[in-house]
Amino acid sequence: MNGLLWTLQVLLGAYFVGVGIFHFTLPEGLPEAMSWMYDLSPTVHALAGTAEILGGLGLVLPSVTRIRPELSVAAAVGLGVVMVLAAGWHLTRGEYPQILLNLIDLGLLAFVAYGRARLRPIPAR
Repeated sequence: MNGLLWTLQVLLGAYFVGVGIFHFTLPEGLPEAMSWMYDLSPTVHALAGTAEILGGLGLVLPSVTRIRPELSVAAAVGLGVVMVLAAGWHLTRGEYPQILLNLIDLGLLAFVAYGRARLRPIPAR
């Protein structure tokens, strides 16, 4: 179980940091599945990008350093809130494949949060 949680933390952490960076760089020629990013306001890009980068780092760094490892649980919950908000935004636009991805992310984040809070918490130093 611990190995699965670590794997998910690292993969989700890298994924969210990467997506967060996209919010700030917004490269041209994104695939059609990500073209919705061009429709976000600069404020939403800044808020979402910051939340995703900090959340992605928060999934991993507190657990690795064992300094306030409970913050990894908080990061997973916070990113879960971001995924719920993102799913709501995609729902208003009828972008159902993106909603499915948001819900999958939400489920994985919920598992990490529960796993690190109850099943295999990381002890602090």
